[in-house]
Amino acid sequence: MLNVCSRIVVPYDNSELSKKALDRAITLAKQNKSIELNVITVFHVPVDVTNYGTLNIDEIRQTEYEIAKIALNEVNKKLEELPNRTETFVLEGIPSCTIVDFINSNNADLVVMGSRGLSNLKELFLGSVSHYVVQKVNCPVFIIK
Repeated sequence: MLNVCSRIVVPYDNSELSKKALDRAITLAKQNKSIELNVITVFHVPVDVTNYGTLNIDEIRQTEYEIAKIALNEVNKKLEELPNRTETFVLEGIPSCTIVDFINSNNADLVVMGSRGLSNLKELFLGSVSHYVVQKVNCPVFIIK
């Protein structure tokens, strides 16, 4: 399988399952140093700012961005151990759509992701983001549970 795999993408939200997915992707990437490993984290700032009262939307966006960067600091430490080419990305948008857009536009060969993220809402088998990704991407998705 990994002979034809050149790019693995890991959507990461700092949940336990995304940490497991990252570990699995690292294990897969170690099998061939030509495999590129991309880790993405997505933050979403709702457009409806009326719920935030007097808070500045730019301050909220900056805070969310900084939180995402902090989460990726731990990821970057793990990735430094790999001989592979690695890259991390902080993206803004609706997580499901943004993840799918990144995967499809960057020609990923494999996605490794957790079955659920940090959302408090639980679905019966898959989280809404992982379910959406499985349905919409053009490559195999390895779901970690």
